[in-house]
Amino acid sequence: MTRSLRVAFAASTLAAAAVSAQQRPALSNAVRAYVSVDAPVIALTHARVIDGTGAAPRENQTLILNNGIISAIGSSASTGVPAGARTIDLTGKSVIPGLVMVHEHLYYPNGPGVYGQLGESFSRLYLSGGVTTMRTGGNVNGFMDLNMMRLVDAGQKPGPAIDATAPYLNGPNTFIQMRTLKGPEDARRQVQYWTDEGATSLKTYMQITRGELAAAINEAHRRGIKVTGHLCSVTYTEAANLGIDNLEHGFFAATDFVADKQPDECPGQGVGQKTIAALDENGAPFRNLVELLIEKHVAITSTLTVFETFTPGRPRPPGIEVLTPQLKEQFDQNYARTAQNQESIYTTLFPKGMALERAFAKAGGLLIAGTDPTGGGGVIPGFANQRQVELLVDAGFTPLEAISISTLNGAKYLRRDKTVGSIAVMKQADLVVINGNPAANIADIRRVETVFKQGIGYDPAKLIASVQGKAGIW
Repeated sequence: MTRSLRVAFAASTLAAAAVSAQQRPALSNAVRAYVSVDAPVIALTHARVIDGTGAAPRENQTLILNNGIISAIGSSASTGVPAGARTIDLTGKSVIPGLVMVHEHLYYPNGPGVYGQLGESFSRLYLSGGVTTMRTGGNVNGFMDLNMMRLVDAGQKPGPAIDATAPYLNGPNTFIQMRTLKGPEDARRQVQYWTDEGATSLKTYMQITRGELAAAINEAHRRGIKVTGHLCSVTYTEAANLGIDNLEHGFFAATDFVADKQPDECPGQGVGQKTIAALDENGAPFRNLVELLIEKHVAITSTLTVFETFTPGRPRPPGIEVLTPQLKEQFDQNYARTAQNQESIYTTLFPKGMALERAFAKAGGLLIAGTDPTGGGGVIPGFANQRQVELLVDAGFTPLEAISISTLNGAKYLRRDKTVGSIAVMKQADLVVINGNPAANIADIRRVETVFKQGIGYDPAKLIASVQGKAGIW
C-alpha cells in the first residue's frame, strides 16, 4: 500500500470508527448463532459490484469494510488489503446493497380474517433474503413491531433495521384486529399516541374518511413522520392533494376511475380493479394522475408478489416449505383454487398493474418495493423479496433498475439514503453477496451466500433452518 493510500485509509478508519461507534451494537449470543463473518476489518476481493444506483456493474473490485462502514472501494489490482483484515475472495460473485423494502409485515394469514404475529421467524427470514432495512407496512398487534425494532437495533434479535408502523388508521371495518376511528380528532390522537410510543411510520386504510386522513397527515407531518395508505374510500387524487407521502400496491387499489364513486365511500376493491384492468397507461386520465402524484412527491409502492398469488397460471411462490404443515396445506388449497379460476380478473389486471407501475416510474415517479405477506398466503419474507425484484424485471425494468428500485429508492423514501441503499465509501456496510450475476440474470438474486448488516455477515442457510417448518407459530 502506498503512503497516500495508507493516509487515506487511516483517515477513513477514524471516520468509520466514529460513525460505527454510534450505530453498531454488541450482538447477543442468540444473534451470534447466525453470524458467519465478523472482524473489525474485512476485505471483499475480486467482486462484481452492483452499487444500487443503476450504474453498470464494476468488475474485479475490492471493498474494505471497517467496523461496519465501507472505507474503500476500488480495483482489486490497485486497492491494497490492510494488514490483519479478514479477506474473502468473491471471484465470480456479485455484491449488491442490502435490500430496502417498504411494505413488509411481521404477521401472516393463519385463519379467516385473522393474522398470526410472527416477529421472531419473519425477522430472520427477511434478513436471510437480503433485506437489511424494512418498513412494516401495517400493524395488527400494537407493540410487537415497535419492540422488535428496538431489540434488533440493540443487537438482541436478528433481523433488518425496522421502520415500525403504528396500528392501522381506518374507518368502520370487519377486521377483529383493527380499530375503528371515531373522526378526525380521534385520528389525530392516535397519531400522537403511537408516535409518542415510538412508531416511525403510519399506515391508513381502506375505509378512512378524507377528514380523518387529513388530520392524520397533518399531525404526522408536524412530528416529522410520513404517512402511507392502502386506500379505497379516498382516491389517489384526493390523498395526494391532502399531502399523503406514499400509496401502496401500485395502482391496483386506486378508485379514481370509478364512474359513480361516492365521497368517503369504498365502492369495493373489485369495482376499482375493473376500472384499473381497463385503464390505458398512455391515456390522458392515467397520465394526469401520474403528473399529480409526481408534482405532490407521492411515492408508489409496488407489491407485485401478493398479486401474483391471486393470478392463475403463475408459478408457485418460493419459500412455502418454511411454513407449518397446516399453513402450507392452507396455501396449497388456495393455490389450486386460483389455478382453476379461469375467469379471474387478475389474468388481465396483473399485467396491467405492471404496465402502470412502469409508466409511473418512466415518467419520473418514485417507485419503491415491498412484498405484503397477506392475501391468501404464499408471500414468504425473504423469498418473496427476491421474487419482487424478479417481478419488476418481468414488468419491463432492467435488472439494474429493479435492484435500484428495491434498494436506493426505498432508502430515499425512508430518508436513510445517506447511510444505506447503495454501495459507496463511508456508507454503512449493508451488503448482499450473491453467487452469480443478477445484472445479467435476475434469477441469480436468489443465490444469496452472505448478508452483511453493519459489516457483520449473516448465514442465510442458518437463519432459514432456524424457522424451517415453524413459520406460523412465532
